[in-house]
Amino acid sequence: MKKFMTLVLSSVILIFTGIAFGSVNLPFSKILSTFTLENLKLAVYDPKKLGTTETIILQIRMPRVLLAYLVGLSLASAGTASQALFKNPLADPYILGISGGAAVGAALAALYFPTHMGIFALVGALISVGIVYNISKIDDHIPVDTLLLAGIAFGFFAHAVTSYLLYVGRERIHMAIFWLMGTFNGATWDDVKLVLFSSIVGFSFLMLRWKELNLLLFGEESIALGLDLNFYRKIIIFVISMLTAFAVATSGIIGFVGLISPHAMRLMFGPNHKNLLPAAALFGGSLMVFADLLARIVLKPAEIPVGIITALFGAPFFIYLLMKRKRGELYA
Repeated sequence: MKKFMTLVLSSVILIFTGIAFGSVNLPFSKILSTFTLENLKLAVYDPKKLGTTETIILQIRMPRVLLAYLVGLSLASAGTASQALFKNPLADPYILGISGGAAVGAALAALYFPTHMGIFALVGALISVGIVYNISKIDDHIPVDTLLLAGIAFGFFAHAVTSYLLYVGRERIHMAIFWLMGTFNGATWDDVKLVLFSSIVGFSFLMLRWKELNLLLFGEESIALGLDLNFYRKIIIFVISMLTAFAVATSGIIGFVGLISPHAMRLMFGPNHKNLLPAAALFGGSLMVFADLLARIVLKPAEIPVGIITALFGAPFFIYLLMKRKRGELYA
């Protein structure tokens, strides 16, 4: 319980820190005094009447920080489920080709419909999952090895298509390039609502099915333990896709959070998904807020795409995992 309370407290502290620091730093006392009933009503019904500081806090910083937290929570939850599904602690939420499909959608939108990039990315992500799923399906069964290979193959294909679109539209594609690196710049309350819905639904389902996630680690042997393996593989694929697709549509492609969070928490809480899943979700949210904070303050007033930050500390961690796996010290 103390470990969970530490994670919750860390989340709260990081959220307030994310609101306080940026191109303009704000004292914590000013942030707390902003949360009055009058200001909250104005933020909802007439935001133009808010003062400058209140606008920064309630209309710019808060939606950005909360979106970062929810995206981190979603990717960490999806990553935990992916590692159970593939019985592989090196799996991440993008393994089903979701990032590739989203990138193609975003590149197309940047060329022809630049104001609808999020929608195109979401549609592209969902279509990619459908393609990978149908390629992998054999007589209504879904072998995870085939699913993994199909996801990798589709990812390479989608990368080629995206690269072509970026090349032919290089005069109009700047927005897509920044999006592909991952960013929470320009986050709105509508984005927060969208990811809040998907994260609540996806995370709640996974928590209700933590026993099935444990059984998935046994693979085909879980059938003897009473698990309808094929059915739950389909359901888990859908939940992973939903969590990841909505996260990607609102923030771009941000790597490594879905890989790092479950593994780091597995070291602290063990492999039981009853504890691992909520711990990974809390840690993923905090990690994303911290990464976004660094992205905003390292070169301020300029902003670094948050995907660069997560890759800088995520890639060495991934190498560390590979080395542990090489020595036979890494288990799902």
